[in-house]
Amino acid sequence: MLRGEGVFLYDSEGRSYIDCAAATFNLSLGYGHPAVIQAIKDQADRLIHLTSSFQSEPINELVGRLVAVSPKNLTKVHLKVSGGSEANEGAIKMAQVATGKRDVITMFRSHLGQSMMMASLSGNAFRKEPFPIIYPGGVHVPDPYCHRCFYKQRRETCGLLCVERIEDFVEFASTGRVAAVVIEPISGNGGNIVPPDGYFEALRAFCDEHGIMLIFDEIQTGVGRTGRMFAAEHFGVEPDAITLAKGLGGSGAQVAAILTSERLAGLPGHHHSFTYGANLLAAAAANVTLDIVGQPAFLANVRAVGDRIMQRLNDLRTRFPQVGDVRGVGLMIGFELETAAGEPDVALTNHLAGVAMNHGLILRTSRYGFGNVLKIRPPLTLTMDEADLICDRLEDMFQKELT
Repeated sequence: MLRGEGVFLYDSEGRSYIDCAAATFNLSLGYGHPAVIQAIKDQADRLIHLTSSFQSEPINELVGRLVAVSPKNLTKVHLKVSGGSEANEGAIKMAQVATGKRDVITMFRSHLGQSMMMASLSGNAFRKEPFPIIYPGGVHVPDPYCHRCFYKQRRETCGLLCVERIEDFVEFASTGRVAAVVIEPISGNGGNIVPPDGYFEALRAFCDEHGIMLIFDEIQTGVGRTGRMFAAEHFGVEPDAITLAKGLGGSGAQVAAILTSERLAGLPGHHHSFTYGANLLAAAAANVTLDIVGQPAFLANVRAVGDRIMQRLNDLRTRFPQVGDVRGVGLMIGFELETAAGEPDVALTNHLAGVAMNHGLILRTSRYGFGNVLKIRPPLTLTMDEADLICDRLEDMFQKELT
């Protein structure tokens, strides 16, 4: 690959691709956004890096901006992290110290990061299989996955068993000392699972009843991906902490943050700070990103182009039976590939992801190739014409590969 511009990536053979993965979902403002590039250049002329022991204008500005746009209960920001794994691990440490408890509840298909603690607490056995020792205290519970409900229920009559039965996991599968529930509001690597209405209200009530901290991993859903600044806003729930990374850097700056309530504040700095956390270049990029993404018209466009893609995918679903459930919010979209019997078709999913570049698309699959969901999460700068172009190319691919 030689260069990128907006939603497009260009290779050494002169071919162009629409990046429906936004470079592993990092590029909320696409490739080479001029305002982000200029902010980095301007900051580089002044000061590139500073120990996080000192205050600085870019960092202080970023803290203020994040508090201003976050749910009103989140008033503290920790920026001494430079990636999503570190942000999630820090939020868990804060919950453990604040509650005096240890265990962490996560979902079966969750992907919380690549550090040893995060790989251990994430779902999926293949994530942990090679390692002789994993971090203790993880309690994995079924996802709110209505299309393939673990409890074989229908949403109309299930009574939200995916929340109610967590009580059993606490009683029988934990130590009884649960510090936090960590959940992606819409699963990233796990298959773009969108929880049903009422799920997060019930989960919030469950956590309050048991003195458990509710942590939203918004590393993929945050910073406008759902058409709101945070998915927490879309679902109408205030978590005790939100973790951010990826899209916060706009066009690829390496920045992450932990937003917390007052209760989780106070973890001594020596327990969680990293070499390139609170980097000034990254903070400068993040400030510009928040300014752009925070514009009402920008977020309205994310919702509009996301709706267009969802409409066209549902149309394709009526014509190609291999396309199963289509789900998403904003530009956090995924669709399942299924056999004639309705079972996950992992082989077909990987095949389509492999040939997509022949059709000018870059697509990612779920669960590192073990899942049956293709994901559409392009940069948030996507225009309506580009949204239609994605769908035109998908339709062309389906015509050639599925008929």
